[in-house]
Order: sequence, then C-alpha cells, then structure tokens
Amino acid sequence: MIYLQIFIAFFIPNIIGYGGGPATIPLIEHEVVNRHGWITTSEFSEILALGNALPGPIATKMAGYIGYEVGGGLGVVVAEFATIAPSLILMIVLLQLIFRYKDSPRVKRLSKIVVPTVAILMAGLTYDFFQTSYSSNGLVQTIVIAVISLLLLEKWKVHPAFVIVGGLAYGAIFLS
Repeated sequence: MIYLQIFIAFFIPNIIGYGGGPATIPLIEHEVVNRHGWITTSEFSEILALGNALPGPIATKMAGYIGYEVGGGLGVVVAEFATIAPSLILMIVLLQLIFRYKDSPRVKRLSKIVVPTVAILMAGLTYDFFQTSYSSNGLVQTIVIAVISLLLLEKWKVHPAFVIVGGLAYGAIFLS
C-alpha cells in the first residue's frame, strides 16, 4: 500500500504541475509533508536545497531521496517512475500522433520550419558559451578546449560523457 501512496504522491503533482520542477515542488511538498506526513517542512527544505545543489532535474532528485526514505530501494524506483511517467506517457502519445501523420504535408512543413529553428537556437547557445569561455579563460584556452572536444567527439568517437569529464578535469587542473 505504501508504494501506491508513493506513486500517487509523485504522479499527481507531475501531471498537474505544468512547468517542470519549480512548478511541481509546492505540489510535492503538499503531498509528502501535509497529506502523508512522511517528512517535516524543515526536512523538505533541506532536500530541496540538496536537490538544487546537484546537477539535473530537481523533481527526480527529490523523488529519489524521499522515495528511499519512505519505501527503501523499491520506493526509489516507484517515486522516480511516478515522476517521469507523465512526460513519458505524453511523449508516447505525441510520437504516435507524429507517426500517424508523418506523411501529411502540414507535418512535413512543420519539420522544415522546426529543424532550422533548433539549429539557430543551438548556434546562439554555442556563441554564448564561447563568449563566456573567452571572457573568463582567454582565447587560447577556449580554442584548445573546443578543438580537442571536437576531435574527441567527431574523429575518435569518444562518448560525450567522457569528453565532459575530461573538460571538467582540464578546467580543475589548468583553469582554477
């Protein structure tokens, strides 16, 4: 029964909390503090602070921690699944719609508009990252990191996670 309660406590806020983690946090707090009494407001605040300090989505980190505290290992799995299930369900439904209408002229026209738009947004993001790196690390360091990363990713097909870890190590050693 506790696992069903964990599931509902995280599923409902993530269905109705449009806007991601910040929108769902008060809803999750209501469920786990006020409704079920699994943790106190003070503990919730500490979990939220920890979730903000770590990289990644806040809601999934909080769900993992609270799920473990309430239901152990299986509680983590249930809470995490309940947190990502609304997005997962919506993606599956939308993918079915896209596949159903993939040959539609409207969908093809939409794809022709979306792909260049995403490319432009990514180019802008890349430019912003380059500007930030250039202003804080200098041109030589920025070019060295960019060229080495490009070679590792494109020529030697190194997994991006290893390139990121390598960049972090490089920054910690040479740029601190």
